[in-house]
Amino acid sequence: MKVFYSPRQSVAGNLSFSPSAGKPERLLAQWLERYPVQVVEPQPVSEADFCRAHDPAFVKGILSSRISNGFGNTSPEVAASLPWTTGSLVSAARYVLEHGGAVCSPTSGFHHARYASAHGFCTLNGLMVAAMLLQPRRVAILDCDFHYGDGTDDIIEKLKVETVSHYTTGARECPDPDNFLEELPQILQNLGGEILIYQAGADAHLWDPLGGWMTSVQMRRRDRMVFEFCKERNLPVVWNLAGGYQEDFQAVLDLHHATLEECLRVFHPSKEG
Repeated sequence: MKVFYSPRQSVAGNLSFSPSAGKPERLLAQWLERYPVQVVEPQPVSEADFCRAHDPAFVKGILSSRISNGFGNTSPEVAASLPWTTGSLVSAARYVLEHGGAVCSPTSGFHHARYASAHGFCTLNGLMVAAMLLQPRRVAILDCDFHYGDGTDDIIEKLKVETVSHYTTGARECPDPDNFLEELPQILQNLGGEILIYQAGADAHLWDPLGGWMTSVQMRRRDRMVFEFCKERNLPVVWNLAGGYQEDFQAVLDLHHATLEECLRVFHPSKEG
């Protein structure tokens, strides 16, 4: 399975409670040892591309490290990584729209970023930048991070975007996970779209200190249902990472491994590893 990754989208030395800036590098190292993945070099997005979804003055301030990023610092290394993190998602989305199937962008730190501000470990909203760059194609975003994707909704409302349908599980008050899984096919059906961007949040896990409402088994079922829905309908899907704050960082990586395994089982059943 194709994974759109560049070392330039990972920042190992970022000082933050959230490990997301350094997660791609650590995750890819383990994937390459364990799974049949093919790394594809993404193209970075430009300042003008970011301005499709964000206030231009905010974008300029972030990229020049004059405005605090989503981690609450002005790290030049984080700023330099941003065109590549969003570029990974955009490149993956463009590829899968053309070729179909499922691909991965091992990125996170998007959904709390608003039109003109960074929040909650999220600096620039790659979900919405990708959606805007894919216009006039209709994009569905299924955000299964534990927390509300408020930044995504803010941009949709601010720019009056009509080509994006968005469902964020964080907007609900932790429903019974089995009930949610029963509703999931209808949620996906209602989203519609010509491509699905699936944010497979790891902080949905019961043991996550900032989240927690699903077991490992339920999260696997969640992932499998999304991928089966897409395959049955020939709906292109690009999935990315989100959340994951357990002290045992390997436990977070293992949850992302599980998503990859479910994707392989559905789309490449002879190569799941």
